[in-house]
Formats: sequence, C-alpha cells, structure tokens
Amino acid sequence: MQFTKYTAKTFSDSLMSMKGISKKTIEEHLKLYQGYILKYNEIMEKLSMLTADDYAKANQSYSMIRELKVELSFAYGGIANHEIYFAHLGGKGGKPSGEPMKFIKKYFGSLDTYKKDMKATGISARGWVWTAWNWKENYLFNYLGDAQNTFPVWHSTPVLALDTYEHAYFIDYGVNRGSYIDAFFENLNWAQVEKNFKAAGISL
Repeated sequence: MQFTKYTAKTFSDSLMSMKGISKKTIEEHLKLYQGYILKYNEIMEKLSMLTADDYAKANQSYSMIRELKVELSFAYGGIANHEIYFAHLGGKGGKPSGEPMKFIKKYFGSLDTYKKDMKATGISARGWVWTAWNWKENYLFNYLGDAQNTFPVWHSTPVLALDTYEHAYFIDYGVNRGSYIDAFFENLNWAQVEKNFKAAGISL
C-alpha cells in the first residue's frame, strides 16, 4: 500500500492576536494539531508495511490492523476537525450574512437561539461540536462529539467546528468553558463559514 505524507495547513496570522483567546493557547493548540499529523503519517507508514501474516491475524478483539486503523481514524479526525476550527478563527465575530444567516434563521429561528444551542451543546460535549448540514433529513444541526473520531455524522457535512477539549481554553479560562465559547464567537470569521457552505454546495 502506498501513501503520501500529510502536510500541515497554514492558517491566518490573526490567530495570534485574538480577543479572549491567547497567543499561548493557540501556539500550544497548533502543536497538538501537528502531533496528529505526525501520528497519522506514522500509522500510514506502518500500514504500508503490514505483512501477509499481519493480515492473516486480523481480529476484532486485537490485531495489528485493527489497532492501527482505529488509531488512524482518531489521528485523521484530529487533523480534519482542527483544520475546520483554525480556518474560521481570527475573525471579528458579529453577525453572519449570506447562506449562514439564511440557514440559521430557518433552522434555529435567530442567531441568538443558534448561539444558545451551540453554547449548551459545547458545554455538554467532551470533545467537539459541529454545525453541520444533514443531507438526508435536510436540516442544519449542532452535533455533539466526544472524540476526534466521532465525526463524520452520517449524511452530514460540517460547516463550523468548536473544539471543547480542555486544551482549547484551560490556559485562558480554567474550567470556565462557557466564557471560552463566548470568545470563540467573538473571533469567528463568518466569511470563512460562508465559504464552507459554498464549497459543500449547501444553499437555500
């Protein structure tokens, strides 16, 4: 099996000068993102070196291929989730326009109701919250995930991601996750969220 090494994406310099989310938090957080990439590449390399004996020993209780593929999903989830998250941070918050606002008004009633639901979901989550469009049910929903590899939710495309692991806010807020979520919205780049809608072909 052949593979191409994954390389880290670059993000806006404005990540380092946000209001309420410190440069130190972002620097440490980006190290974790880089760590997921290193582990993803390491696991993919090991998968490429599996022997016929390894394949013959495949087993759901324990086997080399099971161990590597389960952990690969965690590492790759850590990459994908953080790339959504960092790409739409560093903005000026405020109100969305275009497709994001249309969808929020239709499926949540108002921006305040959307934020209220997002915040409560974020406080309840152990890992992530994704605002995602469910193609089968045709609605926008805030999905909760407790681990990097909880997502994808079936039939759904994420357009916004909120990291609720402690590493995203503990330096700045300690156990006060709610204030971190408020700061997240104050630094959200809604223009990037709209690009996520358009890239996925989501429109009313």
